[in-house]
Amino acid sequence: MRWEKLITSTRLGQEERHPERLDDRSEFKRDYDRLIFSAPFRRMQNKTQVFPLPGSVFVHNRLTHSLEVASVGQSLGTDVSRIIMKDRPELADTLFPEIGTIVSAACLAHDMGNPPFGHSGEKALQTFFTEGKGQFLKTMVSDIFWSDITHFEGNANAFRLLAHRFKGRREGGFAMTYSMLASIVKYPYASYLADARKQKFGFFHTEADTFKKIAEELGIPQNGQELSFARFPLVFLMEAADDICYEIMDMEDAHKLKLTSFEATKELLFNFMTPKMQNTVEDRMRHEQISNHSEQVAYFRACVIGLLERACVETFVANEKAILDGSFHSSLIDCMPDRERTAYKKCVDFSYRNIYNSKPVLDVEMGGYKIIETLMDVFIEAVVNPDRYYSRQLLGRVGSQYDILSDNLEDRVMAVIDYVSGMTDVYALDVYQKINGISLPIV
Repeated sequence: MRWEKLITSTRLGQEERHPERLDDRSEFKRDYDRLIFSAPFRRMQNKTQVFPLPGSVFVHNRLTHSLEVASVGQSLGTDVSRIIMKDRPELADTLFPEIGTIVSAACLAHDMGNPPFGHSGEKALQTFFTEGKGQFLKTMVSDIFWSDITHFEGNANAFRLLAHRFKGRREGGFAMTYSMLASIVKYPYASYLADARKQKFGFFHTEADTFKKIAEELGIPQNGQELSFARFPLVFLMEAADDICYEIMDMEDAHKLKLTSFEATKELLFNFMTPKMQNTVEDRMRHEQISNHSEQVAYFRACVIGLLERACVETFVANEKAILDGSFHSSLIDCMPDRERTAYKKCVDFSYRNIYNSKPVLDVEMGGYKIIETLMDVFIEAVVNPDRYYSRQLLGRVGSQYDILSDNLEDRVMAVIDYVSGMTDVYALDVYQKINGISLPIV
C-alpha cells in the first residue's frame, strides 16, 4: 500500500461531484463536522459505555468516550505524520498531513453502530438468533444473511450506518470520504470468515460491494480470500486510541464509583511510569497542591495516556513497512515496549476481575439484555407476520427511514436490527415498557 493512494478526499456517493468551497476546511474536517452534528452521534450521550448512566457521579457514556478517543486519535495521527514526513518530505505535498484529522473523525464514528446497554446489547442481538426465539428464521433467509445477523458486530454496524443508503437517504449514506470510512473497519472481512477470528467482522453483505469499491480505490489488497482484506493503516491508530481511552478511563470511573481503592488505582497507573517519573509526578502534585484523591487519579491518568500515545506512535513508525505491506497483524498496544505493555495487561486483568464483573455493571447488562431480547422478539414477529393487527400497530411506530415494510423479509429483519441498535438506553426502556403495558401515556 502507498500513502499517496491511501489518503483520498473522494466521497462515497459523490465520486463525480466537486463541491464549491465556501470555507478553508479540508474534506476530512468536513467529515468530522458532519459526524459531530449528526443525530446518531448525538444519541450516544444516552448509550451505556460500561457503567450505568450517571446519577450523582458522572461516568463515561458512548459520546464522552468517543470525544476522548477522537482527541487521542488526533494526537496519534498528527505525531505519526510529523515523524514520517521527516524521512519523506515529499509527502507534505499530498494529503498525508491530514491523517490526524482522518483518524480523529474515525474515532468519533467508531462506536456509532453499537446498540444500547453496552456489550450486553450487542450480545443480545446475536443470541436472539442463535439461542433465542429468532432461531426459526434460519430456514427463511439466505446463509450469508444468517451469518451476518448471528455475528452482529457494532463495528460492522457503524460502517453500515455511514455507508448504507437507507430509505429516503441519498446514495452513499453520510457521504464520508473513502479514507475515513476505511479507517473505522477494524475487521476487514465478511461475516462468514468470522468464526475463526473471534466472531468479529467488518461489513454486512449489504455493504460488501461498497467496502470492496473503497478497497480498490485506496489500493488495499485482499488477503487471499474473497471479501477478506488487509487492514487500512489508519485503523491501527483508531484502534489504539480506543484501547488507550477505554482501559485507562474505566480505571478512573471505577475509582469515582468506589469500585476500586485509591491505592490500587494508583499502583496500576504508576506501573506505566519509571521510578523517576513517579517521583516527578508526586513532586508536581505537591507543588500544585493536588491532594484530593479523584484529582490525583485524573492527574495520573493524563500522564499515562501521554505515555501510551507516545509508545503507540513509536510502535506504528517502527512497523510502518509491515503495516503498509499488510503483514502486521497485531494491535499497537500488543507491540508496545515491555513496561507499557505489561502495565496495560495488568490493568486489563484487574478490570475483568473487579470492574466488568462488578454488580452495577452486571445489573445493567442483565436488564439491558432482557430489554433488547424482548424488543427483538416482538418486532421480528411483526415483520414476519406484517398483516396481523398487532404487527401493524408495532410497525407503525418505526420511523419511515427504515425499510420496515419492504416486500423482502431480509430487508425487514435488517430494518428491525437498524431500529433497535440505533436506540438510546432510555428510548429502548421506554419502548419496552410501552409494549409490555408497564407505561401508558397520561392525558
